Amino acid sequence: MKKYLLFFLLIILNLSLQAQKDTSNIIALSPAKGNFTDAANISVSIYPVPVIDNSFTIKTDRDVSAVKITNIIGQDIYRIQYNNPQQLTRILLENPKRGMYLVTILFSDGNRVIKKIMVEESK
Repeated sequence: MKKYLLFFLLIILNLSLQAQKDTSNIIALSPAKGNFTDAANISVSIYPVPVIDNSFTIKTDRDVSAVKITNIIGQDIYRIQYNNPQQLTRILLENPKRGMYLVTILFSDGNRVIKKIMVEESK
């Protein structure tokens, strides 16, 4: 009986140590905090929401160098890169399906902001 109890305790101890090891790896892989504080101060407006007529406008207080739109399962449906960064841009989608999309906005200073939009079918 003592053998089984000792064996059981060793298994629990091993699992506990493995869980702590995984947690420390996750913490080590997390990005630096400075990147998030700078991106949190970026003003981004997307309108109209929900998107109805296959187009919307992005207005920011910084220069936008690229925009990427992905559907909720990660497929790119739109991508554009600007040679001359701009703060106001109009996006025209070709026959988007109704649903949620992620808009990734890359700024000329290297920061990135991701916003969700809802697209409704045109009437």
